[in-house]
Amino acid sequence: MADPYYITTAINYPNGRPHIGHAYEAIAADTIARFHRQAGRDVRFQTGTDEHGLKMVQAARDRGIETRELATEMSGYFREMADKLNISYDRFIRTTDADHYAASQAIWAAMAEAGDLYLDRYEGWYSVRDEAFYDEKELVDGEGGKLSPQGTPVVWTAEETWFFRLSKYQQPLLDHYAANPDFIRPESRRNEILRFVEGGLSDLSVSRTSFDWGVPVPGSPGHVMYVWVDALTNYLTGVGYPDLGGELGRYWPANLHLIGKDIVRFHAVYWPAFLMSAKIALPKSVFGHGFVLARDGAKMGKSAGNAADPIALADSYGVDALRYFLLRDISFGQDGSYSAEAIVTRANADLANSFGNLAQRTLSQIFKNCDRWLPAIHGHDPADAALFETIDTIVRTTMPRAYEELALSQATEAWIQGVFACNAYIDEQAPWALKKTDTERMETVLATLYICIAQLAVAIAPVIPASAAKLLDAMGIAPELRTFEGIGSHWYSPLAEGGYRLEQPVALFPRLEAPVED
Repeated sequence: MADPYYITTAINYPNGRPHIGHAYEAIAADTIARFHRQAGRDVRFQTGTDEHGLKMVQAARDRGIETRELATEMSGYFREMADKLNISYDRFIRTTDADHYAASQAIWAAMAEAGDLYLDRYEGWYSVRDEAFYDEKELVDGEGGKLSPQGTPVVWTAEETWFFRLSKYQQPLLDHYAANPDFIRPESRRNEILRFVEGGLSDLSVSRTSFDWGVPVPGSPGHVMYVWVDALTNYLTGVGYPDLGGELGRYWPANLHLIGKDIVRFHAVYWPAFLMSAKIALPKSVFGHGFVLARDGAKMGKSAGNAADPIALADSYGVDALRYFLLRDISFGQDGSYSAEAIVTRANADLANSFGNLAQRTLSQIFKNCDRWLPAIHGHDPADAALFETIDTIVRTTMPRAYEELALSQATEAWIQGVFACNAYIDEQAPWALKKTDTERMETVLATLYICIAQLAVAIAPVIPASAAKLLDAMGIAPELRTFEGIGSHWYSPLAEGGYRLEQPVALFPRLEAPVED
């Protein structure tokens, strides 16, 4: 039976429409999920929306509608984004789902049974925008008052609340980090969390009484769960908790929680502590990726008023062009900048001019000069062997390793180097000239290119799935061959000898036009 692999994004807070940062995380997670499916693993991929908390109450009040109505409307925009961007999720979870209420109340009961919850009064600083409590020592002075470490306003809050004994788990967390160095990635995030936990942990307020939009605390009328208790539990809800012995239980513990760097604390401190308390296995890894910034280096988002609409970008430049740009131009784990001009430049250079042109030239010559039949291979020239070795190393070693290590920009960099090698080969061999002087050599060159192009299409399919599938369909590559192992097997001769014939090739990637500045 295939090894299970469970990957999750953070669930998005839908108090506004999705922006490019949400798209970036979804595309990265989707690429990783598709890679692991290609590798033969039994993948479960979950995304969704986090719909409780004070921010949602305030946003609904500002619009004069019920909070549930706002949640349903906004969650729909995030599902629309995921579908538009070809995100291959297995479940789109909403924290208003009935089974999620049951899971949240089950983990609460497990933490209570462990003696880790107690009723007291909370007085301290709270950021509505972050939905986070902060100690006085973490705050910074800003214009108009104190700010959280994220630069968001904080308000003094006082109310009766349930507390979680987070302080009890300081040493167990440090022990877990030491024993599992890949639990928090990249290294910079790990170091931040180590410093935070080593500095001492205060018990955490985990219920609210000042509003009622949330999961009710069992046996405590008037209390709803702190939004992060219920939000984090979505990862368990998605695998059937509290029944981890059921059909979906094989996916726990999660292999990867893929999240933004601003919420690493919740996933790498609070979440493992909750799980330790509830006696549930911890996820294997938490990866905090960077932000997508505007051209001026400013963070994009609803509060900044500069959020880019990913659906509009996909409509303007193509889904796969957007996906490729985000993973090629932003080193995964670090911040990166975006502009429409940058998308156009990258898509034209790599996709249209390099790979698309390579495929078009090769398939068109086969269509025209070989009467649509796949050409035979007549021996091998050292140049053919060198190209095969280059592409095989990239497709079967370099790229899988990069995907596995979440080095997504390195994977795309390796891929484009393979494309460049093929373009250098076709220019050097000049099959259009060989047609007049050596047709057998022409056929061998075109067959060599056909094999390498198919390998490159399979390797980049996790990043640009629709375009890769379109090309592989046109090339007659069977679905079972669209894996790293399958495309490296002996498939070309059986396909050619089986009488496969090409249809008229069509351009894979249109050339894009940069937007005109006003």
